[in-house]
Amino acid sequence: MNQYQFRRATLVEIPQIWEILQQAIQKRKQEDSNQWQDGYPNPEVIQKDIEKGVGFILTDNETIVGYTAILLNDEPEYEKIIGKWLTNTDFIVFHRVAISKNHLGKGLAKIMMNHIETFALENNIYSIKADTNFDNNAMIAIFEKSGYVYCGEVHFRGSPRRAYEKVLTKTT
Repeated sequence: MNQYQFRRATLVEIPQIWEILQQAIQKRKQEDSNQWQDGYPNPEVIQKDIEKGVGFILTDNETIVGYTAILLNDEPEYEKIIGKWLTNTDFIVFHRVAISKNHLGKGLAKIMMNHIETFALENNIYSIKADTNFDNNAMIAIFEKSGYVYCGEVHFRGSPRRAYEKVLTKTT
């Protein structure tokens, strides 16, 4: 039986997290995407996430099956959106979503996003913002199925990205 838990990552878990991210980087390459093909993310990024307390893992029993970074009001590029956000209040942003290749197709990205929503609500934050490459059809589909609204375009490292926001209610 699956016992999923969502918690902050620790520095000793970097090797397992990096393995999952390398799998995701390779998958994006196989899909002919330029996302994550420029040396980002890398182990130093993961280490900084964890040191700042923003690196989170999804575990199945004791096995790490997913990783993401969750930040509060911390994405300067979002101020330069070509388009318009739904809200101008505090927000959670998540980056670097990756699921272990051995656990793809089980809906774990959606489970992780549900945990991110819970985290936001526990911190009295009612907006979640995120972005993805224009060619990341799997993530775009997850956003659309999960109630995220396409708000426009942001740029990271010279590449345009689709920007989404989901407004939460206390009953979400």
